[in-house]
Amino acid sequence: MFSFFKSKPAPAPEPPTAEQPAVQAVTPPPPAEPAATQPRPGWAQRLKQGLAKTRDRLGGQLSGLFGVGRKIDAELFEELETILITADVGVDATQSLLDTLQKKVRRENLTEASDLQEALKEALVDLLSPLQAPLDVTPHKPFILMLAGVNGAGKTTTIGKLAKLYQAQGLSVLLAAGDTFRAAAREQLQVWGERNKVTVISQEKGDSAAVIFDAIQAAQARGIDVVLADTAGRLPTQLHLMEEIRKVKRVIEKAIPGAPHEVLLVLDANTGQNAVAQVKAFDDALGVTGLVLTKLDGTAKGGAIAAIAKARPIPVRYIGVGETVDDLRPFDAREFVEAIFSA
Repeated sequence: MFSFFKSKPAPAPEPPTAEQPAVQAVTPPPPAEPAATQPRPGWAQRLKQGLAKTRDRLGGQLSGLFGVGRKIDAELFEELETILITADVGVDATQSLLDTLQKKVRRENLTEASDLQEALKEALVDLLSPLQAPLDVTPHKPFILMLAGVNGAGKTTTIGKLAKLYQAQGLSVLLAAGDTFRAAAREQLQVWGERNKVTVISQEKGDSAAVIFDAIQAAQARGIDVVLADTAGRLPTQLHLMEEIRKVKRVIEKAIPGAPHEVLLVLDANTGQNAVAQVKAFDDALGVTGLVLTKLDGTAKGGAIAAIAKARPIPVRYIGVGETVDDLRPFDAREFVEAIFSA
């Protein structure tokens, strides 16, 4: 069972609420002995498996299109356009890729369709490479990561996975249960805290900003390296909720000038083209500095990352291709493209 105790209240420059419920720090019990498990495939293989649906839709169709013996002509480019758009690559990104390929055809006098597959792979890598920017959480202590996103995108699960990832780097982590609206959100984060053996700052009711403010104060007092701050899911069209999350960010800035040091937007890959609209809306509201693309293993819409690269090229810090804590890794453009095209 969890043990509960009241944390020492810290005076906020601008208290988020008139009355704040007692904030609780949840410290997990000693870990149990790990159960024996079968060796798992390496990351490259898991990435390939995780992108199977996207590969079947995009890579499979492209392999057929670029078959040996077919000539390059206008009809081929029309078919390629259809394949890319139906794979959620997006109109603008598709046109950019087609322009790149057509220039290469003219420049190198290519005639065989088979010559285009490798060219398309390189064009995709070039398009996605600006999104490849691993996140360094060491410049500040504590380093404050604020996570945002729509309902069901996987923010809380992502926090649990990030906690494990940073602990593997030798960093101490504290979790802030800032989702005070969704039923069982606090309990879900406490479960992740127990799994990762980290403290969770939470309160049963009340204001998200108050919880996160208290967590930052606790992290400073305890010398914690990284604070992962959860927030409630919200749709960009819910203007009052978008204003509320702006308030959360302002309170974090009052707690530590210059924080949050990273605003991570968590995106469900299943939303396809809608992910682009989410990026634009949350970026306009919060100044998003990084993206996390989750649930790639359950969707054929992984091509949407190309649409994001063209419309709003914010770094994709991490991608998720499975349910376990080890299935979230930094984004690598070439690795991602190779996994889509691999047979």
